[in-house]
Amino acid sequence: MGYMQLSAVLLIVFLCQIAFSSSLCPKDQSISLLNFKKSLTIDPSYDICHYNFSKLSSWNTSSDCCLWDGVTCDEMSVHVIELDISCSQLVGVIDSNSSLFQLSHLKKLILSMNDFSSSHISPAFGRFSRLTHLHLSDSHFSGEIPSEIFSLSNLTRIESLYLRGNSLNGTIPSGMFSLPSLIELDLSNNHFSGHLEDFKSNSLRSIDLNNNQLQGHLPKSIQNLVNLTWLDLSSNNFSGDVDVSLFSNIKNLQGLDLSYNRFSLTNENRANFTLPESLFSLRLAACEVKELEFLRPVKKLWDLNLSNNKIQGRIPDWAWPIWLNLDRLNLSHNMLTDMNSTNINSISYPSLYIIDLRSNFLQGPLPILPNSTQYLFMSNNNLSEEIPSSVCNLRSLKVLDLAKNNLMGEIPQCLGNVSGSLEVFDMHQNNLSGTIPTTFGIGSLQVRSLNLHDNKLQGKLPRSLANCKELQVLDLGNNHLNDTFPMWLATLPKLQVLSLRSNRLHGPIGTSRMRNLFPELRILDVAYNALTETLPTSLFQHLKAMRTINRTMKAPVYLGDEYYQDSVTIVSKGMMLELVRILTIYTAIDLSSNKFRGPIPSVMGDFIALHVLNLSHNGLQGEIPPSLGDLSSVESLDLSRNQLSGEIPQQLVSLTSLAFLNLSHNHLQGCIPQGPQVHTFENSSFAGNDGLRGLPISKGCGNDGVIDTNYTTSSPDEESNSEFLDDFWKAALMGYGSGLCIGLSIIYFIISTGKPKWLAKIILKLEHKLMMRWKKIQRWHRNHRRNNRF
Repeated sequence: MGYMQLSAVLLIVFLCQIAFSSSLCPKDQSISLLNFKKSLTIDPSYDICHYNFSKLSSWNTSSDCCLWDGVTCDEMSVHVIELDISCSQLVGVIDSNSSLFQLSHLKKLILSMNDFSSSHISPAFGRFSRLTHLHLSDSHFSGEIPSEIFSLSNLTRIESLYLRGNSLNGTIPSGMFSLPSLIELDLSNNHFSGHLEDFKSNSLRSIDLNNNQLQGHLPKSIQNLVNLTWLDLSSNNFSGDVDVSLFSNIKNLQGLDLSYNRFSLTNENRANFTLPESLFSLRLAACEVKELEFLRPVKKLWDLNLSNNKIQGRIPDWAWPIWLNLDRLNLSHNMLTDMNSTNINSISYPSLYIIDLRSNFLQGPLPILPNSTQYLFMSNNNLSEEIPSSVCNLRSLKVLDLAKNNLMGEIPQCLGNVSGSLEVFDMHQNNLSGTIPTTFGIGSLQVRSLNLHDNKLQGKLPRSLANCKELQVLDLGNNHLNDTFPMWLATLPKLQVLSLRSNRLHGPIGTSRMRNLFPELRILDVAYNALTETLPTSLFQHLKAMRTINRTMKAPVYLGDEYYQDSVTIVSKGMMLELVRILTIYTAIDLSSNKFRGPIPSVMGDFIALHVLNLSHNGLQGEIPPSLGDLSSVESLDLSRNQLSGEIPQQLVSLTSLAFLNLSHNHLQGCIPQGPQVHTFENSSFAGNDGLRGLPISKGCGNDGVIDTNYTTSSPDEESNSEFLDDFWKAALMGYGSGLCIGLSIIYFIISTGKPKWLAKIILKLEHKLMMRWKKIQRWHRNHRRNNRF
């Protein structure tokens, strides 16, 4: 072997030794990683990223730690320099004693999308002096951020800091805005409060502080961030005037969101400049914007949101040509009267797919819109005339929301077959007439919401609706439809809301041989029709969604998506209400104002998830089933204006969620069951039942201890008792207001008088008065909350 060949072999061996040695993970770091794994739990149920595995599953002593998932080593010094264990199903606590902080050479640490509940951000994070990336987003960290972490002696090399989606609070450490290398900062979706410090680092390119509780004015030092490309301060409590010329020197600014604060946008420097031409996303919702002139220089916009402002009149002529590249346009909740449809018709918009002009004063006919439109929101305007057939040319249309206008004429038949992509068709509260298009369900197989409530539609329900297997909400209420109950809709596997109230439905709700009827139905409303015969026991034996309560839901979930949320009008607690959002767990049955007769099926007691049950204004007979006492979730129960007889079941006392009860105008008799919940109802809940006795009506009830006020004479003892009762009532109120000790003293005095025979009478009467007083207070609070909510 020649000298050159030998040298080459030796060089290869030497390089192999280096490579082999560089792949070996130092033992101390391997131990630190394994101890860190040991301190946590891998919980497969916490798989919010749907990866179906944890990176830490590969961590074991049989392999080199530099080969473990999520671990990266420096090939030269053989130190662990990157640790990315995001989305790893980890549950546990990271405190200052964690072996994680022994990995002193880390440059990147990514712990996002795990569950470190009860963990605070430890000051030990400041030990990572080489760190350039720290990502702790969506991992349930809480508490305040230790200010010492961001002192100039610690994270001086940090470039990317992501802490979004936690429960962090307190003020933002002042040193954070002075970090010399920081480029990306995301503190969104936390609970930070206080004022913003001045920005002292020119390196920042992206700042996201949205959805916190920050307040005060926008620091003028924002104009010094000349490298900034993205700024999101939305959904905070900032206030004060913001001059748009502050951003004129930020030449590369691409995204700006100041929405939903208390800012007032001004443009003091009109002559020189307004906003950077580089902007492509501008969101200034609820910023007191009154005109659009400041947008003239901005010609690259693809996302424009100026909703909830004070823009009046018509969209100016110059706007549509400038907005040629728009993808999303939101001018909802303003005072626009004209969108200048001539200009929008003359220009081709290749990518404009969301047009949101809800809640303005737009008049006239529906304009011709770009073929690219997928989401069209024009509800709550003054649009009139007929719906043009040109809307059927929108072949990509997914959501068509024209509700609450003055549209008239017939619905174009072609709309029922507009495309295979239509998901939402909402035209409720218009003046539409004619019949429902018979083509629904033929071309529109993806329709999940069809709302034509409150129009003047006639005829029958189109059988083609049975083809809409994705249908979740069907509201055809308050029309002139003349048909029988559509049992053929029972095959729809996802239908949750069916409202046909105030039509001309007639005949019985028939039976069906199908095994699975309305499996997901949660709201059934056929009130104010002419349905006859007995209540449909065969139907009630199904309705699975009303028989189970979802106890795993941690946060409210509503029907709809990020673009459109369904609504429905119902009667609850004796009032007509519009649910502007429908909770997926909300359940209601309203069969009132029909011609049903016969008994109430006892199977209705199986609907333990039911919130509203209204069977009033029918011809129902027989006794109230005791099984209704099993409706543990019911809040409103109305059985009034029927021919029910017998006694009120004692089981109804257990309905602790019940806030409204109406059993009036029946043939009920006997004693009204006594209990804390019953005492909150007024006399009107039981009026028109001549045979009822007991509180809260005036008649006495057997030997329940209630004084019968119909007696015209009284003994001296009873007169004395009456006078004493008045004194006791005053004294009890004094005890209630002055303290428990006085109240107990009054009770001791009563007992010491030696009159236990009438003690029960006094206490029961007193209890009734107290409960009536408390009921009035509760009713006031409920009305107050309801007024605030609606």
